[in-house]
Amino acid sequence: MRKPPPFDSQYEAAGSLAERIAAEGAYCVAAIGTFSGDETRSADKVFLEQNTRFQAYIADAAALDAQLAELVFCLDRLTAEVSADLDSFRGLTLREKMAGWVSRQRMWRMYTERVREAPVIERLLDLLTKSDALAGLIAAQRAALTERHKAAELSLVDIVEQRRRLVVSIDIARLKMKELNAKALTTQGRIGVYGNRAHWEQMEAERRALKAEAERISAGEHEMRDDSQRRERFIGLFQAFVDSLNGRIAACNVLLRKLLIDVEERLIIYQAQVDTDRPGMKVRIKPELFPYIVVPIRLFEKGMLVAQDLERRKNRANLEFARRFPTYAEPPPETSGAPLIDTARRSFRFSLPFLRS
Repeated sequence: MRKPPPFDSQYEAAGSLAERIAAEGAYCVAAIGTFSGDETRSADKVFLEQNTRFQAYIADAAALDAQLAELVFCLDRLTAEVSADLDSFRGLTLREKMAGWVSRQRMWRMYTERVREAPVIERLLDLLTKSDALAGLIAAQRAALTERHKAAELSLVDIVEQRRRLVVSIDIARLKMKELNAKALTTQGRIGVYGNRAHWEQMEAERRALKAEAERISAGEHEMRDDSQRRERFIGLFQAFVDSLNGRIAACNVLLRKLLIDVEERLIIYQAQVDTDRPGMKVRIKPELFPYIVVPIRLFEKGMLVAQDLERRKNRANLEFARRFPTYAEPPPETSGAPLIDTARRSFRFSLPFLRS
């Protein structure tokens, strides 16, 4: 099993990277929005500068997504460790078994006290705190990405539409030039054939006017063609940026879906470990304490978390997570179909031979 790096240091690194690339993301969106405004600099220089910054942002954003996935993976592995530690407490110690020969009540009281004194509860609460912080970071990323994607896409659509109109204008200009050149050629052929000298001079003037108009339209056509090519070049860059934003929004959705389902798993473990009817035990997990994972917390409050239903959804979330982040794809376990937590397992008191009637 792949060992994840420490959560706290990885979380700080992800938060710092998110803050750093936020300004670059804003720059990229602004560059698309003001694309037609900078006519004083060479298009090649502007493209090289923006291409460098856009590609750097896309690379940094991919690195951030990988860090967020690492954090989700880290919490999942920590949860597995807590669950494994919890399983180690399920059996009775020799001392508890010996006490059971005298008093079954004392045996189970000793067992309950030992389990409650174990650090599993605090570790679960710490995992919920970290889950809430991570969910907040991912949710903030998704909100910012959604806003930037909307603004960038609208600006890109406008740029594409302007280029479409340029292409139409270029086609019209070429047809007009063809028509003017044909008229000029026809006029030139008539000079010296029809009419007198004055008429010839008039036709020559008409021919020159037609050629001048054709050349003027040709110059405009060259400018429009250069502008169209410039736009086409930048459109490819801007489209890659918009696509990366869209992909990152999808990645955030996958991360949040898995994280929230993993939170349900942690809550079910807590629920199986703790007597939630005891004063002060359930109150430690309240919606106001975990604002970013409030949905599973409310289900926990209402007692609506079911381990059997969770297993199916967790498997699906893990598959989506592995498809989006292949680094974390793991081979299926040797035994499939086992519940995450065997809440249906019989109590130990029914399996001990000295307690049978």
